[in-house]
Amino acid sequence: MDSLSDIAVFIQVVDSGSFTAAAERLSLSKSVISKYVTRLEDRLGARLLNRTTRKLSLTEVGRAFYERSERGLQEIAEAEAEVSRLQGEPRGTLRINAPMSFGVLHIAPVLSEFLERYPQLTVDMNLDDRKVDVIEGGFDVSVRISDLGDSSLVARRIGPCRHVVVASPAYLKRYGIPRTPEDLEDHNVITYQYQDSAKEWEFRLPGQKPSMVSVSGSIQMNNSLALREALLNDAGITRTPTFVVGRDIQEGRLQSVLTNYELPEISIYLVFPQRKYLSPKVRVFVEFMREYISDTPSWDQKTKVDR
Repeated sequence: MDSLSDIAVFIQVVDSGSFTAAAERLSLSKSVISKYVTRLEDRLGARLLNRTTRKLSLTEVGRAFYERSERGLQEIAEAEAEVSRLQGEPRGTLRINAPMSFGVLHIAPVLSEFLERYPQLTVDMNLDDRKVDVIEGGFDVSVRISDLGDSSLVARRIGPCRHVVVASPAYLKRYGIPRTPEDLEDHNVITYQYQDSAKEWEFRLPGQKPSMVSVSGSIQMNNSLALREALLNDAGITRTPTFVVGRDIQEGRLQSVLTNYELPEISIYLVFPQRKYLSPKVRVFVEFMREYISDTPSWDQKTKVDR
């Protein structure tokens, strides 16, 4: 930082034509101005200015240094102005990573509204059900649906992720409605590969300790949208987030069961690399998604359940 200060003072001396004039412009003493320039010359190992009692002139090397340094300081000033401008108006490309199901069902449908609000932005969205490295992947923000452990990432909670045990009415008519978690042993359970405890499910009656139930079936998948299609085609029963099947339950295509039991609830987060200042494009996306989801997401409202 001393180097930049020395260079800035040197440029002011040249532009002003004298140490005295530079001192007046910078509100410093002439001796302090001289100290800055001398320190710069000592560091460079070269004389930059020819000093006489009547005249101040640049040496050959001083002129070359002045021209390059003057352009450099001008670019720094322009860079600072650009940061201020970008901090005021979201612009550029927002790179988003999200799980396939959440991205397809709940980000893609609202992108037009988001971009209408912020027309200087463009979106590059990558969908992947695996947990990716946000920094290595070069993403500005990533959707994480889990309990977050210790991380070098910054996280903002944008809503709840509730789970439900669900199947099609036709499947339940054929195989019966499970009344207790243990009844799942008699059902073809479709499991989701990336879900924690995919084949060991936790259930809890209000006020009681949780119990674990082992489940099994003939189908395992690594994509919630494919799993939903299997449910709709009467292939089995599963535990899945309501953001995947909430509308199907609301409209009667699927039916939730074991609703008197509590299932573990996690959260939906937006995570991004640790930075001192949150970029405008990430900030407005976080605010937009919080507004869209809230603590009572549309997919959890007025759901039909079994009685």
